[in-house]
Amino acid sequence: MVEFTEGAPCWVDAMFADVEGAKTFYGDVLGWTFGEASSEYGNYTQAYSDGKAVAAVVPPMPGADAPSQWCLYFASPDAAATAEKITSNGGEVLMGPMQVGDFGTMVIAKEPSGAVFGVWQPGEHKGFEKMGEAGAFAWAEVFTREPAKADAFLPKVFPYGAQQMDPGDDPEMAGMDFKVFSAGGPESPVLGRMKMGDEFPPEIPSYIQVYFGVPDCDEAVAKTKKHGGKLHFGPMDSPFGRFAAVTDPQGAVFAVIDMSTTVGEMPKFG
Repeated sequence: MVEFTEGAPCWVDAMFADVEGAKTFYGDVLGWTFGEASSEYGNYTQAYSDGKAVAAVVPPMPGADAPSQWCLYFASPDAAATAEKITSNGGEVLMGPMQVGDFGTMVIAKEPSGAVFGVWQPGEHKGFEKMGEAGAFAWAEVFTREPAKADAFLPKVFPYGAQQMDPGDDPEMAGMDFKVFSAGGPESPVLGRMKMGDEFPPEIPSYIQVYFGVPDCDEAVAKTKKHGGKLHFGPMDSPFGRFAAVTDPQGAVFAVIDMSTTVGEMPKFG
């Protein structure tokens, strides 16, 4: 069983008006299988990769008209205390703290620049049973137009250290404002933060982009398009893997990354 440091990503889920359509899409693109819907908890349905829990899908609550989007949860030993830190440091608690049976306690919140995220205090449900591999959560980044707000907020809510990327002489990195947050020392990165540039339409708010591992990035993009999803960026080679940003047919944004195909030298962080 994976043990999660405070502030480490520990779970993802998403609401879909068409849950069966989402199961078909992610089953093909990411190779997921799905458990039984839990009627007691709003038909919450876990997704599995190689029999290990990696995510969940759920229909919207009755009357809710929320867009489909992935929500990343960060581990907390005390969700109520984390919720207090969120509000006292300029964030907003949207829901909770709410106990979910014996599974754990959840909070849904928004950081000051607008990105929505979750907090999870584990009970019986600890979180990811597999990560950093094909078919599972691989990485996440906060995309924001106001990096100073996110940068000030995150280390006050979670015990993060931070390192800024040095673009060096790489023309592709020039002007890129990218920071990495670590939980438990700089050798334990848990979250990236990217400043959104003019290439993002102004109507797109701050958000957290979740990366899922795949064995072949180009194949995952082709499958996404086949099902009616869209390609936004990539596929692109990087020192971290070959990746692409896509949207599923119901509008949920995510990225796919083949971590076995790396190109170039790792950037320096200071």
